[in-house]
Amino acid sequence: MDINTFIEHTLLKPNTTERQIIDLCNDAKKNQFYAVCVNGCYVALAKQLLSDSEVKIVSVIGFPLGAMSAEAKVFEAKNAVKDGADEIDMVINIGLIRSQNYVTVFKELSDIKTALGTIPLKVILEISELSKNEIVKACEICIDAKVDFIKTSTGFSKSGATLTAVKIIKKIVKDKAKIKASGGIKDLETALKYIDAGADRIGTSSGVAMMVDKVS
Repeated sequence: MDINTFIEHTLLKPNTTERQIIDLCNDAKKNQFYAVCVNGCYVALAKQLLSDSEVKIVSVIGFPLGAMSAEAKVFEAKNAVKDGADEIDMVINIGLIRSQNYVTVFKELSDIKTALGTIPLKVILEISELSKNEIVKACEICIDAKVDFIKTSTGFSKSGATLTAVKIIKKIVKDKAKIKASGGIKDLETALKYIDAGADRIGTSSGVAMMVDKVS
């Protein structure tokens, strides 16, 4: 298995510097990772750095809380694409899911998906903040809104991905959406377990270490 083709090499810390983004992109090119995942302010820089490679650029929006207006998320998504993003990871409105305001959540996802057109949309559920039933309902809304991926976590909450959650998501979405496992995946063995459980992508800041593990 070519683990590098599953990895979205991620750096989303608020204190990230331009030098760190340069290093991130160089590592991604060297290891032929699927993508880098960066905050919106660094999309244009990543686009410049990766123009001579096949590494894609993923930008996060509504990050990390998901609690801003739908209109703000739409604007942020469009701007990221304008700057060069190939895919968008968006945090679902967790409070509205827990309020059972499913119509508003569906409309937000649909509006963003429509604004993006063919650009893949990943929706971050932040599984540590949701019950099993809420995860199931969020997945059902994502399918109805025709999003492309469901992502487990931002990495900024109390915990990240779990194998149990990925299996639950896979059972609900089947082949109607793909899955990105993210948050706390730090070694090759763990990444492979998530792929076996149904994950199509791995969001991690430990991709380089995983490649070292693979060689050794």
